[in-house]
Amino acid sequence: MTRLKQLTHVGAAIAVLAISALLSGCSYNKFTAQEQAIKQSWSEIDNQLQRRHDLIPNLVESTKGFAAQEKSVFDSIAQARAQMAGAQTPAQKMAAGNAESSALSRLLVVVENYPVLKSDQVFMRLMDELSGTENRLAVARMRYNEQVQSYNTMRKSFPGNMTGKIFGFQAEYPYFAAPNDAKTAPKVDFGK
Repeated sequence: MTRLKQLTHVGAAIAVLAISALLSGCSYNKFTAQEQAIKQSWSEIDNQLQRRHDLIPNLVESTKGFAAQEKSVFDSIAQARAQMAGAQTPAQKMAAGNAESSALSRLLVVVENYPVLKSDQVFMRLMDELSGTENRLAVARMRYNEQVQSYNTMRKSFPGNMTGKIFGFQAEYPYFAAPNDAKTAPKVDFGK
């Protein structure tokens, strides 16, 4: 009878291992799919950041003639563009994108102080393009963060945590967060 018990225990152990292997295979495939989705989502953010980056010089040149005394705003935009041009990693591109967002919000405050600029057709077309790009960028960031959340949740859940560790999947992907100064609305003063 003890021999039968031993065989039963061995059979149960083999069954547990087989089930674990099957679950790991499913997790492995899902991790692979999720990592690809994250990379695709990041690629769309990168695409929209580049689109915005390309629009900025036209917007700045249109604005310069009307707001020459706002040199510091234009300098910060130029700095942010240079930072974006030199960014290599997603983290660097996130920081550069946030710097561009901050600089552009200050530019919008300048525009509010120059009503003549707002009526210029070239400027209006560029603002529409920039606004559309910002909307696309917001959607791309949201989709990226959704993919990251799904991946990070699976990576921290059982049995995904074991599969991820065994197969060397990244422990966690970073979320694309808004810059700190985005939490404060730009101050518009029509009194000038």
